[in-house]
Amino acid sequence: METKRINRSRSERMIAGVAGGLADYFNIDPMFVRLGFIVLSLFNGIGAILYFVLWLIVPNEGSVEEGRASVHEATDEMRTYLQNLVHQIRTVLQR
Repeated sequence: METKRINRSRSERMIAGVAGGLADYFNIDPMFVRLGFIVLSLFNGIGAILYFVLWLIVPNEGSVEEGRASVHEATDEMRTYLQNLVHQIRTVLQR
């Protein structure tokens, strides 16, 4: 029997695929996981912290190092995501 592993989803991705990967692992709709992160973030902020920690330690689906999280790969992905977000915000504010 093959061990089931949690991976960040590449198809069910809004930010980093954490919620999509957890939803796939638990066989539930990703919207429920996303709502869970939002609720935890609103009450005490732990949802956002938990999301970013999972982004760092859970590997991408189909990653070369699947089963072993690549923190370097995750930090590069975070940097790219944040740079794109800042660029989009600047574009909107300059209009």
